[in-house]
Amino acid sequence: MAIKKSDLYSSLWASCDELRGGMDASQYKDYVLFMLFIKYISDKYAESKDFAPQVTIPKGASFKDMVALKGDSDIGNKINIQVIQPLIDHNARLARTDFPDFNDPNKLGEGSAKVEKLSSLIAIFQKLDFSKNRAEQDDILGDAYEYLMRHFATQSGKSKGQFYTPSEVSRIMAKVIGISPANTKASTTAYDPTCGSGSLLLKVAAQSGT
Repeated sequence: MAIKKSDLYSSLWASCDELRGGMDASQYKDYVLFMLFIKYISDKYAESKDFAPQVTIPKGASFKDMVALKGDSDIGNKINIQVIQPLIDHNARLARTDFPDFNDPNKLGEGSAKVEKLSSLIAIFQKLDFSKNRAEQDDILGDAYEYLMRHFATQSGKSKGQFYTPSEVSRIMAKVIGISPANTKASTTAYDPTCGSGSLLLKVAAQSGT
C-alpha cells in the first residue's frame, strides 16, 4: 500500500521538531527534503524493474547506507562525502548547492549532540516505506514541500505568500479563468510573473486534468 499523506506529514513534523533550536524555521526544509529525497529514490528504484531510474544511486550512497551511519561520531561529514557528493558526481542535474551541509555545527550542534540529532532524523525516515509509491503522477516531494512551506514560512518571520501561493487560491484562480477538465482548450492562460516554487502554475495545470 502506498504511504498515506497523514503518515508522511507526521514524519515531516517530527523531523522539523528534531531540528529546532539550531536554525531558522525556514531552513528546516533544506534538511528534511534531502532526507525525504534520498529515502524516496532509494525505495522507489531499489531492485525495481518497473521504472528507469531518473536518479543514479551510486553504491554506498543510498538511504540504507545512511542508516549504517547512525551513532557514528563523524556522521555529518560522512553523509556529506559518502552520500551527497557521490550523488552529485553521478547525476549531472544535481549540484552541491541543492543540498544542505550535514556537518554544520552552527545549525546541527557539535559532538554527541550532532550525532544524536542526525541519527534521530534518519530513524524517523527509516520508518517510511515508499516502495509502493509507483505511480508516475506521484508527487510526494511536491506535497512535502508545500506542507513545509505552509507550516514553517510564517515562523521565520516571513509571509508564506512570499514563497508559494496557497493551493486554495490556485484552484479558485483556475476556476475563475475557466480552466477545468471539461474545458482544456480555454483561451485564457495563467501567468506568474513572480514565480518562485511554481506551486501556482502546477496547481492550475492540475485543474485542467492534464
